[in-house]
Amino acid sequence: QVQLAESGGGLVQAGGSLRLSCAASGRTDSTNPMAWFRQAPGKEREFVAGISRRGSNTYYADSVKGRFTISRDNAENTAYLQMNSLKPEDTAVYYCAARRTAQSTVSVRDDDYAYWGQGTQVTVSS
Repeated sequence: QVQLAESGGGLVQAGGSLRLSCAASGRTDSTNPMAWFRQAPGKEREFVAGISRRGSNTYYADSVKGRFTISRDNAENTAYLQMNSLKPEDTAVYYCAARRTAQSTVSVRDDDYAYWGQGTQVTVSS
């Protein structure tokens, strides 16, 4: 089992920046592909960004491309989401997720991920 814990959310003005962290604990002997998803009130959860097990490949939703950067530090069992030029429409609860095995690939489907954090709120004011 792997436990994920997000941190770094908060309230920021439009145009500002936040950095989210996702710390993994438990059975972290393998490095699995990870991703960030978000869910705004009244909307379905959506893929934001994903990163391969060693960090060599990253993927982004069109809505955040050029503004958000996903990264990971496997020595620290932590993934990050640097969010710049934030917009009010980025307001959501942000979740990190990990796939079950190291042999998996990054997926944009939330039901492909076995492990989830509890979420962290990001609110962008206009």
